[in-house]
Amino acid sequence: MRMAYRFRLYPSQEQRKKLEFTLERCRLLYNRLLEERILAYRLEGKSLNYYEQANTFSERKAHIPALKQVHSQVLQDVARRLDKAFQAFFRRVKSGETPGFPRFKPPQRYDSFTYPQDGYVITGNKLQLSKIGAVKIKLHRPIAGKVKTCTVTRKNGHYYACFSCESE
Repeated sequence: MRMAYRFRLYPSQEQRKKLEFTLERCRLLYNRLLEERILAYRLEGKSLNYYEQANTFSERKAHIPALKQVHSQVLQDVARRLDKAFQAFFRRVKSGETPGFPRFKPPQRYDSFTYPQDGYVITGNKLQLSKIGAVKIKLHRPIAGKVKTCTVTRKNGHYYACFSCESE
């Protein structure tokens, strides 16, 4: 059974800037990947998938040095997130519902990024995030089960860490 635990983060000013930087890079990457899918379909009639886009990340990092400052699995999760949006779109089209094509994200509509496997460690009252640092966290209850993912979310100017755990 999956359980989610959400805890408040208390980043320093420098860490807050790094969190904002990571959110912005993820948003820009999401929009760029969406644009590539649209152009590939319009120009070639070809539909791109997650693997075709994720395989370009090493080349993207060579041309865009800012992407090197974001954990690689966070970038992969951005591509996975877009792929899920397209799968949901095609499922709705197939079932005859109102489809809702995936949208470009403005800054106020992209509020989270996910570490799917690693890149995060909880030690005491600190959450060590890769490429960001040790952020103070308020652990107000124990985490039961094995942590699978860590999602950092911005809501109303505050930051939260949501841990998805596998338990029996």
